[in-house]
This record gives sequence, C-alpha cells and structure tokens, in this order.
Amino acid sequence: MVKQNGEIAVEMKHITKKFGNLAANNDINLKIYKGQVHCLLGENGAGKSTLMNVLTGLYKADCGEIEINGQPANIHSPKDAIGYGIGMVHQHFRLVKPLTVLENIILGSPKVGFWLNNKAAREEIMELTDRYDLHIDLDAKVESLSVGEQQRTEIIKQMYRGANIMILDEPTAVLTPEEAEKLFVFLRQTASAGKTIIFISHKLREIMSVGDKVTIMRKGQIVGAKDVKDTSVEDLAGLMIEGTISEVKKQSVEKDGAEVLRLTDIYTLHDDSGNVNLENINLCLNEGEICGIAGVSGNGQRELAEVVSGLRFCDKGEIIVGQKVMTNQCTRKFIQAGVSHIPEDRLGTGLAAGLSIIENGILKEYKSKPISVHGLINYKVAKKYTEEIIEQYKVKAENLNRPISALSGGNLQRMIIGREINGDPKILVAAQPTRGIDIAGVKMVHSMIFDQKAKGVAVLFISEDLDEIMEVCDTLAVMYQGHLSQKVRPSETTIEEIGLRMGGALC
Repeated sequence: MVKQNGEIAVEMKHITKKFGNLAANNDINLKIYKGQVHCLLGENGAGKSTLMNVLTGLYKADCGEIEINGQPANIHSPKDAIGYGIGMVHQHFRLVKPLTVLENIILGSPKVGFWLNNKAAREEIMELTDRYDLHIDLDAKVESLSVGEQQRTEIIKQMYRGANIMILDEPTAVLTPEEAEKLFVFLRQTASAGKTIIFISHKLREIMSVGDKVTIMRKGQIVGAKDVKDTSVEDLAGLMIEGTISEVKKQSVEKDGAEVLRLTDIYTLHDDSGNVNLENINLCLNEGEICGIAGVSGNGQRELAEVVSGLRFCDKGEIIVGQKVMTNQCTRKFIQAGVSHIPEDRLGTGLAAGLSIIENGILKEYKSKPISVHGLINYKVAKKYTEEIIEQYKVKAENLNRPISALSGGNLQRMIIGREINGDPKILVAAQPTRGIDIAGVKMVHSMIFDQKAKGVAVLFISEDLDEIMEVCDTLAVMYQGHLSQKVRPSETTIEEIGLRMGGALC
C-alpha cells in the first residue's frame, strides 16, 4: 500500500461515472499528496482519463465527493477546476488553432483582466520557457504547429496559469528521450516546490523514472497502489494487464523487394512564416521494407507524411508511387494508388470527431460497393464493415452510433489503424502509430506492422521513440529542419548517433 504521509492535495471518494451501462469509473477512492508525482497506470479504457475529466469538471460524476486541500470542492465546470488551481494537459489538446501560441496561452487566464497587456504576458511566458527549456515561437499560429509543439503550448499554458495541481495525460507521447528527460526534470522540480503532479502514462519505465506513487486501474476500478521505489516494471505490468503478452518478432528479409515509392528533390514552402518545411528530400521505399523516420517533433515529419499521402502539395520535386507519377494529385488518387495514412493527429486529421463510429469506419470506403450503391450508403453493410474492424483490432466501443470522440485515445488509434490496414495498402504511412497506446496495444500495432511487411507492404514508420525505431525498422533516416539524412540500417548506427543527428550536431 501507498504510505500516507504529508498533506493531501486531492481526495476523490466513491467516484462513479457511467456511460449508459458502461461504468467507466466504479466506486473510485483516491488520495493524492502535495509535493509528489502521482502516476495513474492502466490499459486503454481503464478509466484514467474519465476520472481526471471528473476532477477537472469536464464530466460530472454520478455519485461521489471531491476534496481539494482537505476542503469539499464543488467542481461543475473547467472554470471551477481552474479556480481550485487544477490544470490538465489533455491527450487531445484544447487549443484554438487560428490563434497564435501567445493568444492560446493567455486565453481564459485569470491573470488577464479587462485590459490586455501583451508585452507583460509575453515577458512572463518567455521567462517560463527559458527557465524550463520549453522554447516555442509565441507568434506562430497553432494550426501551423506539429503535435509536439502543440503539446508544449498546453504545458506552458498550465504553467502560466499557476496550476498547483497539474494533470498530464500521456505527456511524452511525442517527445524524444532528451525532451522527455527535460520534462521529467521540470516535473520533479515542480513537485519539489510543493505542487502536485498527476502523470498518466502507459510507459512503465517512465513511471519508474519520474513517479513517487503509482495507482493502477483496470476496467474502471483501482486494482493496486504502490510506492514507486517499492515496485518494479514486472509488478506493474502484472497488475495492469490481465493475462500475458506474447512477444512479437520482426521477420528478416533476405533481399529487397521492388521499389514502390520514390521521392525526388521534394521541396515545400507552406507555412505562415514562409519557412521551408521540406528541402531536397530524396527517399525510396521498397516492398516489404519498414523505413523509420526519427527526429524531434516539428522538423518536417508531419509534412513528409502529408506529401507521401497526398494531403500536401509540393512546390518542387517528383513523387512516384509504383510506376505512376503522383506529384500533386488529390488525396483520393493516392488512396486509389494504395497509400494508407495513420496520421499523428488522431481527431484533427485521422477522424471526424462529430461523426459516428460507423461513419468514421467507412470514411475511405463510403463511395465503394457494397457500402455505397448508386450514391446511397447502405448503413446495414456499413455497420457490419465497422464491426469487423472493431472486432479484429479490439476497439472498445459500446454504441457505434455515438460520436467517435467519445472513445479513449488508445481506442481512437486502434480504430484508425484498423481502418487504414483494412484497405490492403501497398504503402502504409504510420506517423506515431503507438502514441498513447498501452503495452498490449503497442505489441498489437507492431504485430500488424510486421504482418503488413510480410505481405509486401512498404511502411514509412515515423516515431520519436528511438528504441521503437531501432526495434521495428529495417532502415532509418533522421529529419532535421526539413532535411532528411541518408538511410542506414539499425545495425550500422547507434541511438547516440541518431540523437546527435536529431539535434543537428551531425549533418
């Protein structure tokens, strides 16, 4: 059991939250102490985010009580939570994309009165970013930022608001190991200063590195609570997961397959600041090859994925898929050519948040038979098609007519992956495919990637997890400021060398 010492910052008593017949939280009792990093661990759909959404006022519990600093708290809205000093960095960010980073950070802040003093706010924010090494262009529009930069904006926003209880939901999902370690230093410093950190993660080694306490959830209930120093990765995995996870191994390839993708001198100039996103990109991909793309978020990985999948035009260069020139063709042409895309931004790019699970399941097939006949969608067939994806890829979804945004982050990712792989692609662009997924989900994704490789599919695997790239990929290259290094095999390099390339030390 967790030792009960120090002052209690948050106490949640008998919290129950149901969605229809599904109890996302079932009689939860949780104590979180000041000056500590308290980790919440559990598989996708275990109820972690739901519990924190109750604490931040996004959901109202069906029953139960909350106390903050030993006093009853009436939290009915996010505004109430902010008043109690609670801030949360969500997996799916709460940012206004047409506004700048600076505007998003100060938006809704109690520090901003009737008269807005941008200069004073800018100075305070820059002091925070310098202190914690979280540099970002305050004048950039959020819609032009990578996912990692958007996450950084959210963290800075909570710091600027002075949250005493800060909740972070999978905060390192798009960070490099170096960036993650800097974040851990910040979290430890913040906790040492007396603030409370609630850290939601699927990554067991992260929890062992940064956490003081850990609470394990499964199927809406707490199944264990431990001091981190008194437990191990194996113990936590056993509490988190029912049953065992089989090891997944990559099959070696004796010779290269036929070339299926070639990028020649790709150059793009598309953001608001007139910056070059991609410059002189040359890349070829063969059948059955998993090519990893490493790099610090915001160095052109998203733009590369969008060019390959037809979501972004290039200003110069040539794209060949198979034997066909596809330069600046529409996205549907790329889909018809056999290109599938798992984007890094699940709800912004990969899914239509307001549409149902069924409608999202058929997004690529709604014009094809038998789902569509004479321009009309057969919803009975569409439902069966979606149910097959859900069953095969173990998506936890109760009501397929509900908006897909109701699913947990990991289940959203499984849904996208299932939909994209279901189309029998020739090329699979997988950008952060294991982001926010639990251990079992990661193994499942890797298994699916290897299955696609065995079928001859060429995979462009974009990840900031260097260990994952080294484990999964046949070849790899590094992106830095829009440039792409030459491909090498993992056996020909080291994680240290990749890290140097990611930082621009080796060009």
